[in-house]
Amino acid sequence: MKHISILIPKGAILGSLEGSRQLLTQVNSFFSSKGAPPVFNVQLVGLSPATKLSGGCFTANADVLMGDVKKTDLIIIPALDGDLQESLQANRDFIPWIIKQYEGGAEVASLCLGAFLLASTGLLNGKKCATHWMAENSFRKMFPEVHLVTEKVITDESGIYSSGGAFSYTNLILYLIEKYAGRDMAILSAKVFALDIDREDQLSFIIFQGQKEHEDPQIRKAQEFIEQNFQEKISVDQLASMLAIGRRNLERRFKKATDNTVTEYIQRVKVEAAKISLESSRENVNEVMYKVGYTDTKAFRNTFKRFTGLSPVHYRNKYNRAIA
Repeated sequence: MKHISILIPKGAILGSLEGSRQLLTQVNSFFSSKGAPPVFNVQLVGLSPATKLSGGCFTANADVLMGDVKKTDLIIIPALDGDLQESLQANRDFIPWIIKQYEGGAEVASLCLGAFLLASTGLLNGKKCATHWMAENSFRKMFPEVHLVTEKVITDESGIYSSGGAFSYTNLILYLIEKYAGRDMAILSAKVFALDIDREDQLSFIIFQGQKEHEDPQIRKAQEFIEQNFQEKISVDQLASMLAIGRRNLERRFKKATDNTVTEYIQRVKVEAAKISLESSRENVNEVMYKVGYTDTKAFRNTFKRFTGLSPVHYRNKYNRAIA
């Protein structure tokens, strides 16, 4: 039987904590109905017997205190809520325990913004990690040594797992159920809880925000110029000339400040504008393409799909009710 420790961080979001517990304990019920023994021993692990969650709206009672768990097989870190710096400070006592358990053979999974607590352990340094796309800029700033992949729903590397934003944590729990209890059990769980299994990315949900929380005013000026003139053809040389800096210097500084190349940033701004038009207007795809400064249909489609995971037509059909 696999011992699973679901942490109860102070200020955690109830949904990912209780949802994970429900999914995993339901698997035991499935096995029980077949006359088979349970596969998971699921415990809620707290720093104290009772912990306030979701801004104090709920209280979670621990099955066991952290110090009493000498060994576990899998640690699940639910999503955090509120000010992340305050949340990390309030839950810092979990960090050495998580590290010790991992070094002793346990695996660790973070759900949504739980990635911030996992990253605070240092175990993610040099590894891939997913989290909510809205926290991308904050995460990169706080944990530059972690390879953040906001487009992914699930990461799995060296016994460390993470999930993307909000309710995509269910995809990671289903993934873990499949790994430990088999594909059939994961499919059954997905059907009973009406979940979409095997979703691999969260690209279509991401709203590009642009990374402006940096200390390079010239690069910020370049970003603002791109955002105000994305309909035009903008070149790297044009921006370098406007800012009176060399092209290579611009490209190096832009990548460092925004985590995008200049070309990628221009493309992402254009695609974001196209997404808004496709969601809210009756313009056809070609009209939207020309509106955001593309003239090559194939190039527009390929770029759009690279950043959203969907073709422009599919995206429009998915999000625009006016054309339904």
